[in-house]
Amino acid sequence: MDGKNLPSGVFLIILVILLSSDFSFGMTRQQLKNSGKIMKKSCMPKNDVTEDQIGEIEQGKFIEERNVMCYVACVYTMTQVVKNNKLSYEAVVKQVDMMFPPEMRDAVKAAAAHCKDVAKKHKDLCEASYWTAKCMYDFDPKNFVFP
Repeated sequence: MDGKNLPSGVFLIILVILLSSDFSFGMTRQQLKNSGKIMKKSCMPKNDVTEDQIGEIEQGKFIEERNVMCYVACVYTMTQVVKNNKLSYEAVVKQVDMMFPPEMRDAVKAAAAHCKDVAKKHKDLCEASYWTAKCMYDFDPKNFVFP
C-alpha cells in the first residue's frame, strides 16, 4: 500500500482541489467531502470493497473485515499521513492545519492526539489505520470526516 500504485491523475486532481482552496482558511467540510470522493473512487477497487461495506464509516459503521481495514489505510496513504508504512501523528496534525476548516481543527487534533498510540498496538498498516479511524470517530463523531 504505497503511493507508487496510485494513478498519477488522482494526485493531479487532489492537487487542483487543494490549490483552489485558500489554505489560511482550510477547506470547508463539503470541500473535504468532495476531495474524499476522489480517494474513495481510487481506494474502493484496490481493496475490493463495496459501498455497503464502507459507505457509512463517517457515521460510525466500521465493519471489521480485512479489505475494509485496508481501504481505510489506502485513504490515509492518499492523504499523506502515512510515513514509512506507519501512521504519522505529526503528518496528521500538519494535514489538519492545512486542510480542515478552522472551526474543526482543534477538535480533530484532539481526537488525533487521543488516538495516536492506537496504531502501535496493531501489527500492520491496515489494522493500525482502521482502529485509529474508529478511535477518532468514537472520541468525536461530530468532527469525524471520512470518505
